[in-house]
Amino acid sequence: MAGRTTGGGQQPASWRDVRPAAVVLLSGPEDYLASKAAEAIRHQVRTAQPDVELVRFDAGAYEAGTLTMHASPSLFGDWKVIEASGLAQMNDAFLVDALAYLSDPAPDVVLVMRHSGGNRGKKLLDAIKATHATVVDCQPLKKDAEKAEFVSTEFRLARRRIEPDAVRALVAAVGSQLPELAAACQQLTADTAGDVTVESVEKYYGGRIEATGFKVADAALAGRTAQALSMLRHALATGADPVPIVAALAMKVRAVAKVHGVRGSSMQLAKELGMAPWQVDQARKEAQRFSSDALARCIRALAEADAQVKGESRDPVYAVERAVTVIALGDN
Repeated sequence: MAGRTTGGGQQPASWRDVRPAAVVLLSGPEDYLASKAAEAIRHQVRTAQPDVELVRFDAGAYEAGTLTMHASPSLFGDWKVIEASGLAQMNDAFLVDALAYLSDPAPDVVLVMRHSGGNRGKKLLDAIKATHATVVDCQPLKKDAEKAEFVSTEFRLARRRIEPDAVRALVAAVGSQLPELAAACQQLTADTAGDVTVESVEKYYGGRIEATGFKVADAALAGRTAQALSMLRHALATGADPVPIVAALAMKVRAVAKVHGVRGSSMQLAKELGMAPWQVDQARKEAQRFSSDALARCIRALAEADAQVKGESRDPVYAVERAVTVIALGDN
């Protein structure tokens, strides 16, 4: 079948670029990435072999001989995609049959196995890797930078542009679960025209608790101390995570620091600083409230708040409130 690979080097395959192979292992706890990889394999096989048969079973409830039976050639020589889930809870019967199958894979079968993690079935995992089968790494995207790259790639593949600040805003708003983040990318791609901006994200996801950080930041940079603190306290009281709030504050202050004391047109600075012209204009307006010393105080306060909300303090709320107050006061 065109597109089927047989392995070779033992390099982990990307879930975005995985191709059909005799044996594919989807390894790691992130179900979304594993499901997208499996979907991509099914699509590619069906494109080449429209009559392919799809077989699915759970390795934890496996009955001896099932894999051999389904992998056996049919009278009409049809291709099969066999998906075995639940390898992390596999029973002994599956382990025995899968090890035997690896020594002589069927020629017209793509076997896709899903292992979410843990030590169960380590003997089989080692055997799969030793055969140079395709292994897809399905690890969670824990860092904001990884999620931002995910968002940027989703829009690039959709041939749409999303502004860097909008990427960060979207991650802050819905980045806790990868399926939700992917769905948000799809919605913004489908429901908006032109470049996706922070305003676009705010329109669709401004009601999310995490997105409150941008509203707090806007109030603080405008010098509205009471309003900023009131919004912050309400957000925290209703369950908001202080980490993305500090991230939103830091992003806004960094924009102000970039334009502070810099001469040039908005268009020129936008190109040099990687910002949109309107962002340059907004940051310049906000920068009027700050001297270099005041900006330095804000940056120090945010660095302290960032460290404390990530575990260096038993009272992270105080650290965030202090940072908001310092920013709101400006040169006062």
